[in-house]
Parts: sequence; structure tokens; C-alpha cells
Amino acid sequence: MIQNTSLKKSVTYIEAMAIVVGMIIGSGIFLKPGIVFRNAGSPTMSILAWVVGGIITLASALSVAEISATIPKSGGLYTYLADLYGDSVGFLLGWVQTVISYPASVAALAIAFATYSTYFIPLGGLQQKLLAVAVLLFILLMNVLSTKFGGVIQTIATIGKLIPVVAIICVGLFANIAPGAVSLNIPVTGAGFGVAILGTLWAYDGWISVTNMAGELKNPSKTLPRVISVGVIFVIAVYVLFNMVIFKVLPLNTIAASQTPGADAAKVLFGTGGGAFITAGIMVSVFGALNGYLMTAARVPHVMGTKGQLPFSKFLGGIHPKMETPANALIFESVLAVIYIFSGTFNTLTDLLVFVLWIFFTMGVFGVFILRKKNPPVKGNYKVPLLPITPILGIVGGLYILISTVISDPVRSIVGIAITLIGLPVFFYMEKRKK
Repeated sequence: MIQNTSLKKSVTYIEAMAIVVGMIIGSGIFLKPGIVFRNAGSPTMSILAWVVGGIITLASALSVAEISATIPKSGGLYTYLADLYGDSVGFLLGWVQTVISYPASVAALAIAFATYSTYFIPLGGLQQKLLAVAVLLFILLMNVLSTKFGGVIQTIATIGKLIPVVAIICVGLFANIAPGAVSLNIPVTGAGFGVAILGTLWAYDGWISVTNMAGELKNPSKTLPRVISVGVIFVIAVYVLFNMVIFKVLPLNTIAASQTPGADAAKVLFGTGGGAFITAGIMVSVFGALNGYLMTAARVPHVMGTKGQLPFSKFLGGIHPKMETPANALIFESVLAVIYIFSGTFNTLTDLLVFVLWIFFTMGVFGVFILRKKNPPVKGNYKVPLLPITPILGIVGGLYILISTVISDPVRSIVGIAITLIGLPVFFYMEKRKK
């Protein structure tokens, strides 16, 4: 029987930092620069978009860091919303994360890994799905055997994904090749600076998942604010430098037309092997993000299970007596991910929930104001700097994404809300059962 519900405090500072950096830096850094450039209209405005997107993300991160320092419990944003807004609000986020958002994201990353592998090995559609499942099962096994294994994989994968990025930055900054640097203000036709910022905000997403692991961190009140703030600042620097190199080594018309500017820059800097170098880097990057998503995803149904909020809560809330990992929750999330892999619905599902997840995320950033009223900051504890300016920046960024999403796809936004509200009958049924 798996009955114990207390997870071991085994996640180190380095592993937490690897979760933050590894989950933000996915394939976006290699693929997004061209899209952001086309929308921004010029290299200067493009780099500015990455800076502004980074500042908005950092403002959100610094705000949520105070909440995580005051409420250092596993479950992350689900737990914070439950504490600040009530159990029903927290449940709705946990519901969509557990059943759709996290497993669909895991499925999408597993498929992405298999798709990029076709650069080296020709694979058919079914073979790609089988490889995706095999990679997912390997990561599942490692995380079931030990949280430490998952942390080590995350650390190694994060270092691995940074190797091609750092190599391009270091070589590119000092290379004599500079066809794109002749004029940094050559205009191109695009959707505008606001849409460019939107693209960067997607690329900065993922850092908050480290808060799901709070209960397994040593001294989370101090560790979480540090890894969140330092990790996000580090990623901002990497993104800005990476884009500067791309503009230095590639002609602007190439960047504007390219779907893979990172690979194009690598080919210029490292020759024909540059494409393979970047593709391998993307695979490592996606592998690390996949591990991070599965590791952090399982903590939400695990915590919900310990509270008796889901069907089969006793099963989901248990941990393995020998491995001391949330094995059942990990297996549950993986089974859902495999279903999404074979059904091919993962991208549709994640797209449907973008609007809803950003509602909850924006509420989380606003939550620092509620927290200050409920719990005045304790002397010596982390406090968000420049209150109220910092959280307001984060809230403005969240509202901008929400408004842009509604304008671009109102039907999808409404469907996302409907899917989320399906969780309310489950919530009230489980509350009635508990009573």
C-alpha cells in the first residue's frame, strides 16, 4: 500500500534553479527570434521586445516569489490561489492543470522530441509516437525511482541545452561575420511591437512550475525567491544576447524569412554541422523541459489527493513507501499524456487553455496585494521590491495577453472557460463526500 503523504525534502538549490531555467528555455529560443523580429519591425525594436517581455516576466516572478516565501507549500499556484481566493478557485486551476494542461504539455514535448529526432533518423508517424512514449516512460521511471534522479536529469539537461546557446553567443559576439549589423533599423512589415512582446512572453513562460516543488525544497522561504529571481534574470540575459548574435551574423532578410534562425546562425558560425548541432541542442532542451513538466506536474494531483479533492484521492495522494516519490500521481499524469499522444489532441487542448491559465496566473500576481492584507510581511522574509509598481507591471502583462487572446480567438477562450467550469460539479461533489 502507498499511504504516506509526506514528500522528502530532497530538491537542492541547483536542481530548483535547473527547473526554473530548464522549463523557460525550451525550443522557443531557437525558433522565436524571427517571428518577434517580423512583428517588431526592426532589430532594435525586436531586442527591446525581448527586454520588455523579460521585465514583465521578472515583475511577475518577483511578486509571486513573496507569496511562495510566505506560503512555502507544494502545489505552487494551485495552493496559493486556494489560500488567497478560496478552495474553489484553487481547485479549478488544479483541475485543468491535472486533467488537461500538464499532461497535454508533456505529450506535446514528447512528440516534439520525436519530431526533431527525424533530423537524424527517418521515422514514420506511428514510429514518432512510439518514440515519444518511450522517452516519456524513461523519464517517468527515473522520477518514480527517485526525485533525486529527476533533479539530476533536469540539471544535466539544462546544462546540455545551454551548451549550444552559450557556444553561439560566445562565438557569435566575437566573430568577424556581421552581415546583419550594417543597419539595425531596417524596417520590416509586421503585426506591431505589442504582438512582438506577446511572442516573447510565451518564450518566458514556465518558471512558476518550480513552486509546485516547494514542499520538497530545503528552506523554501529563502530558496524559492532566490531561484525564481536569479533564474529569470539569467534567462533574460541569455535571450537578449542570443538575439544580438543572430542579428550580427545573419542578413536581416534571412532572419525575417526563416522559421529556424537559431539553426541558420549556427550554420554560419560552425559550418554545415551547425544544423545538427542546434537540432541536438533543441532535443536536449525539449528533453529537459519534458522532465521538468512531468516532475512538477505530478505535485498538483498529489497535493489535491492529500486534501481529498479528486476522485481516487487516496491513490493520487499517496507516495511510494520505499522510493518516497509521488509515484501514483506521476503514473496518472503519464497515462493521460500517452492518451493525448495517440489521440493527437495535445496542441488543441493546450491552445484552448491558454486564456484560462493566464487568468489564474494574473490572479496569482495580484495575490501579493491580498497576501499583504492577510499576512503583513515578517521582518527578515523576502518582500517584493517597489510595491505596488512591480506587481502592477506583471498584472498589466497578464491582462495584455488575456485581451490579445480574446481579440484573436474569442471562441477558443470561451471554450477554455467552459472546460474549466466543468470542474465545479467535481469540486462540490468531493466536498460533499468529505462532509
